[in-house]
Amino acid sequence: MSETLTVALRSEFGKRRVRRMRAAGQVPAVLYGHGGPVLSLAIPADAVAAAVRHGARVVELAGAVTEKALIRELQWDLYGTHVLHLDLVRVSAEDVVEIEVAVVLRGEAPGVKEGGVVSQLVHQVAIQCPVTAIPERLSLSVRELHLNGVLTAGQLELPPGAKLLTPPDEVLVQCLLPAAEEEEAAPVAEAAEPELIGRKGGEKEEEEAED
Repeated sequence: MSETLTVALRSEFGKRRVRRMRAAGQVPAVLYGHGGPVLSLAIPADAVAAAVRHGARVVELAGAVTEKALIRELQWDLYGTHVLHLDLVRVSAEDVVEIEVAVVLRGEAPGVKEGGVVSQLVHQVAIQCPVTAIPERLSLSVRELHLNGVLTAGQLELPPGAKLLTPPDEVLVQCLLPAAEEEEAAPVAEAAEPELIGRKGGEKEEEEAED
């Protein structure tokens, strides 16, 4: 069952007005695509939070607009706790989309009993699938993962109609000895001059996407 978001057309723009709107419990959004007009919307923040919490990717819009839409992008606050803005794209049941989906690990790796540590290197992969069949997540079993073994994107089980866009040989998970044990087993090399690595400049500040 898809989430329903009740939306209103938004007429207030500018940072100050948008801040007031957020303080009143509304999240700004923009709806576009399928040859339709670009619409600026306001959506209750609690409804947006619920949709995100439930992992919704496609939502039903009600109120000022009655359409089906894909949540294309979310802009979060600095702490990643509140949604500041949504990009919504109109979709129909016949549409095929390219989207990133989370990868979760299932089972217990035998490599752990062999002294290894399981590390997940990639947490999302790109797939192409019908908009009505977007999976909430993809599961990857580690039950056959032994010490010094890896699991690749090509080993994921995809839902019917889905196509993997991430390179199939991309390593998602590995099982290796803990770093301390690897260093202990490695031969001691002669000391070398340290390489100086410059510090990067100031961190890029997050910019709000305002209409």
